[in-house]
Amino acid sequence: MVQLDIFSDPICPWCYIGKAYLDRALEQNPTHPFRVRWLPFMLNPAMPAEGMDRRTYLEDKFGGQAGAVQAYAPVIEHAEKAGLTLNLDRIERTPSTVNAHRLIHWAEVEGRQTAIVSSLFRAYFVDGRDIGDAEVLADVADGCGMDASLVLRLLATDEDRREIVERDAAARGMGINSVPTFIVAGQHAVPGAQPPELWSRVIEELRTGANGRA
Repeated sequence: MVQLDIFSDPICPWCYIGKAYLDRALEQNPTHPFRVRWLPFMLNPAMPAEGMDRRTYLEDKFGGQAGAVQAYAPVIEHAEKAGLTLNLDRIERTPSTVNAHRLIHWAEVEGRQTAIVSSLFRAYFVDGRDIGDAEVLADVADGCGMDASLVLRLLATDEDRREIVERDAAARGMGINSVPTFIVAGQHAVPGAQPPELWSRVIEELRTGANGRA
């Protein structure tokens, strides 16, 4: 198997799109060699725990309403190409994602990381839910077969919070400054939401390389 590490944030629309493109390639190549692991990168590491109003956040980030609309135009275009639904009008708050990343981290132990990541993307971009809220995160966990009551108890503590913050800092120390960023076999960085065709080529190259060594 080939390790595919994905640095991502569940409130990043390009991460949602990048996952959809990757999923399509993996479905087209069911014997792909990848073992996927999701790693934390927070778009807003200094975000208050309670998050902030979505419109205020976007206008501050992109220099006003017109800037926000312009920034999201390619997002909407690529989401449509990826077959995704984005109900951006339902999103009222931009959350801190520390707790969402903690949940993703715990899900790895149970082999449910990708299911949790998928559910977080849907909860945020389709349903407009506040994925910084502990009850929402517990509900997402429950929907993926995790113990919701245990997740709630853990979220009420600082369990693994420091590790998430340190992993985020380590990613930046590696030179990662945007997401999604895919690391193939611990060596090759593939930045951005890449189309399925690129992933199919990568898979074919990995197969060819493996056969050449056999």
